[in-house]
Amino acid sequence: MRLLIWNLGWVILTAAWMGPLPDMARHSFAAHMTLHMLVVAIVAPMLSLAAAGRRFDPVRVWPAFFAPVPASVGELIIVWAWHGPGLHHWARHDTLGFVVEQSMFLAAGTWVWLSAFGGTQPRTHQRSAAGVVGLLLTSMHMTLLGALLALSPRLLFHHPHGMSGLTPLEDQHLGGAVMLVVGGIVYLAGGLVLTADLLRNRSAALTSRQNESTTRPSTVEASA
Repeated sequence: MRLLIWNLGWVILTAAWMGPLPDMARHSFAAHMTLHMLVVAIVAPMLSLAAAGRRFDPVRVWPAFFAPVPASVGELIIVWAWHGPGLHHWARHDTLGFVVEQSMFLAAGTWVWLSAFGGTQPRTHQRSAAGVVGLLLTSMHMTLLGALLALSPRLLFHHPHGMSGLTPLEDQHLGGAVMLVVGGIVYLAGGLVLTADLLRNRSAALTSRQNESTTRPSTVEASA
């Protein structure tokens, strides 16, 4: 199953980067945001979950570098910086800018997801708890940025026209909605998965301690 997820992730990434979206993103903010979400909210988690705990998982080698909360803050800085007008238009009009932007998006997304799910398996309680915070923080900042773009009363990016006949402002609102819904939900779901994992482990630990406390007196009586 992991191999299937790994291969499918690369197929989706290839389709995103080699398909029509990069050309569409030159004039449509919604297309640009769709491409962004495919990279950070679909491909990055797929590749990270497939690699987590495996031989080539970098978290096992450099665990300190893959701390979930700093990784989330790093992604926040990268994502918000590339949605500033200067860097956004550089990526839109220049091939080098596009390559740098997309590479940083993929690296940032993979950094966050590997930080949350990678490392030795089963994950330690501390890493899972930090992973919950990191993924929820990322969900919050993506939701906030998406809401700002979707609700802005004025055009923040000067695209010549929108996707499928939309006005530039409508196109910007659509792009913000894509980020708000896809980015917010996927990262929130990852945080909830880790939360459920923490609760299961805690319940198992409590059950184990209860069984030990129940067995101990019986053992003492038997020896007496």
